[in-house]
Amino acid sequence: QVQLVESGGGLVQPGGSLRLSCAASGLTINRYAMNWYRQAPGKERELVATITTIGGSTNYADSVKGRFTISRDNAKNTGYLQMNSLKPEDTAVYYCNVPRTILPDIWGQGTQVTVSS
Repeated sequence: QVQLVESGGGLVQPGGSLRLSCAASGLTINRYAMNWYRQAPGKERELVATITTIGGSTNYADSVKGRFTISRDNAKNTGYLQMNSLKPEDTAVYYCNVPRTILPDIWGQGTQVTVSS
């Protein structure tokens, strides 16, 4: 069964850090690009970060550039999103995603990140 399972969300104060994990099963993540999206209440889902399959190039939304870092550990078959200098506007449900060209994309169940004092 192909599956992505996120973890690492929680409540953090402004300026704090969290690291989200996305554990994959049923697929080898280094053969695919991986994305992190987020969706805040009442807002559309937003692409936050991408890591490509070849070369591991990364791209970020302007709103998180310089604060978030996407990475993956091929040995653990797990992707990560390191989030530093968190702001209240980063509050959202975060989803990892593996896009596929023929088969449907794979989505995790989401993990809640709340930034509040």
